[in-house]
Amino acid sequence: MKKHILNTLLLGGCALVLAGCSENSWNNGLDGFEENTPITDVQTIEYTLTDADYSNLAANTTNIAIAKEADLSNELKAVGTQRYFTDQITARQYVPAFLSDPDVPYFTLSDGSALKLTYKVATNLPNEIADIAAASQFEMTEGHYQYVWGSEEDYANSFAPSQPATKHIPAILKSEYPDAEAGEYVIVNYNNSDVDPVFGGGSTPDQPAFQLSEVIGTVEEGSSYEIKGIVTAVCTSGYIITDATGSIFAYYGNSFDFASVKIGDQVVLNGEIGSYNKGLQVVGSSSTYEVVGNQKYTYPAPTVYDGAALDALLSRTSPELAVYAQITATVAVSGNYTNFIVEGAETAQGSPYYVPADIKAQLVDGQKMTITGYYISISSNKYCNFIITELSSAASAPKRVASIPSVNENAVYYFDGNKWSVAANTSILNPCDYTAMGQTYGNLSGTTPAEFLPIYLKQKFPYAKAEDKEFVVYKYYAGGSTTYVCDQYQFNGSEWVKNNGVVEETSQFVRTSGAWIYDPNVTITLPVGKGIEISTLYYQTCTDWVFENIDKPLGSTGIKSGMFYVTSYGNNEYYSGTSAYQGNVDLRPSAARTQYPAAYEGMTDEEVVETMKSRFCNEVMPGALGMLHPDATPIDGIDVIYTINFGVYTGSTATYTARFQVVAPGKFQFLDCNW
Repeated sequence: MKKHILNTLLLGGCALVLAGCSENSWNNGLDGFEENTPITDVQTIEYTLTDADYSNLAANTTNIAIAKEADLSNELKAVGTQRYFTDQITARQYVPAFLSDPDVPYFTLSDGSALKLTYKVATNLPNEIADIAAASQFEMTEGHYQYVWGSEEDYANSFAPSQPATKHIPAILKSEYPDAEAGEYVIVNYNNSDVDPVFGGGSTPDQPAFQLSEVIGTVEEGSSYEIKGIVTAVCTSGYIITDATGSIFAYYGNSFDFASVKIGDQVVLNGEIGSYNKGLQVVGSSSTYEVVGNQKYTYPAPTVYDGAALDALLSRTSPELAVYAQITATVAVSGNYTNFIVEGAETAQGSPYYVPADIKAQLVDGQKMTITGYYISISSNKYCNFIITELSSAASAPKRVASIPSVNENAVYYFDGNKWSVAANTSILNPCDYTAMGQTYGNLSGTTPAEFLPIYLKQKFPYAKAEDKEFVVYKYYAGGSTTYVCDQYQFNGSEWVKNNGVVEETSQFVRTSGAWIYDPNVTITLPVGKGIEISTLYYQTCTDWVFENIDKPLGSTGIKSGMFYVTSYGNNEYYSGTSAYQGNVDLRPSAARTQYPAAYEGMTDEEVVETMKSRFCNEVMPGALGMLHPDATPIDGIDVIYTINFGVYTGSTATYTARFQVVAPGKFQFLDCNW
């Protein structure tokens, strides 16, 4: 990151004024003590905005009102997520309200306090970055999917090939955001599947030439078989395969790729038969399978279990095959656990087995539902496990909420004033992308964007051409919160490189009349005395300037040579009189003549003093300020003034003030001095 500093952090030693309370001020209610003794806390402080500060600044009610009045609400929101200012949302205008917030540590400082604030500013970045970062977030609901499928009974909580997202999302957004204005973005979250759902019923079309095996009905534990069957249910740890004689669960556990099979797939499975919790299953870890086709599947009438029948299942003594069954029950959700309470059952309860997210979302505590699927096993001698294929409210017509393999995806949509469409040249990370990057919490943090996003783009766009550009949107965790961030990358012919037009700046804000205001002017107080850090720094810089610009051209061989204006100590000079050792400006003519007699030969004392004063104001201090503040920059419409309070020794000490104006980056011009 580049770094532009307007008012350098070297001012940490500037005068600290703290008018505290005496011990008696706490007794101002007693006779003889003063009342209403003012308590002041005047400080000069340096501070750098944190990620959380940008979020709080964007959420500040005063700032929100300012931005709304200027029609910059989205731009302010983007500052909170992108964590930098822009030419529209400037630190000068929006920091004062933030500093006046009671939750900010510097709220209690008194008038006269100054804050040297370092912050980030975007330069030469496309407007789309801030606009996308300020985008609203929209998540598809069950009602939206019912609209997509045109039915409140037969639908899937997902888009699919016959009902793609790009076909329906524009109309949905048009309805959800009727007041959208041209240039607005929305981040849409939805489920997507590469297979269409099968709702069952109706006539069965001609099937592909696939001969079902007659194996499952007679399998024995410990033996291996080749099964040719149809996938009739899918969960997140495996699938049900059905042939001409029965159905069995193929279990793979956490290694199972939920999207690898779908209902209706024709599968050739070779594997050993095992069992678990009184249920027969194919041992997935040692099996192999191949999907050879796909067909529609019509489910048979399910076996209906009432409470007594469910209790009877618990008496099972040996492993059995999966049973296509149905129960009517009340959903009971407790923490991460969900069960089905069937009326009349004394012990047994139904339990959803590794359900996909779209099915789990429909299981609402206390709701009475009809659950259809495959009963596969018994857990803890109580829970009858079901791989669900269909859910319906007990009071409504059955819903064929098809359980199809789907993945959660995001997309960025743009409104051009007339219609919504997928934003051009914009990619957004999906949950699977975070997983592929090894991220546990579905977001990036720290330096991971810089590490992973170039790789992500290179894999997504293997045929990119030089100068191709892409906006990348991702979730980023910082400051205790996760927000969407947008960056722009450009392909240079071999790598994707971030358009990093973000720089650091430092500006001053002062408290006056109870409010914080932007003030680019800087006041530097150099106390007289030995070992005072700020004074030593500035006066040593003055001495160094004299050595480099005056003594060396005269022939000095080293800063401690003592040959010309700089003394043999190397920490003071008599070209203008600055002394890092004493922390002052020594204007004694006798001392100047002693150090370098030839320089002042023929001059009166008054002429020596006037010469040294002129050099201090017009050469030495401007030169030192340029060395210490190389990034001090003029500001349009504002005179940027550096005021220097310093001590002068002429046999006694007096304090004076000189002012210098920034006339170019790192260049200072003398204005006046009161000596």
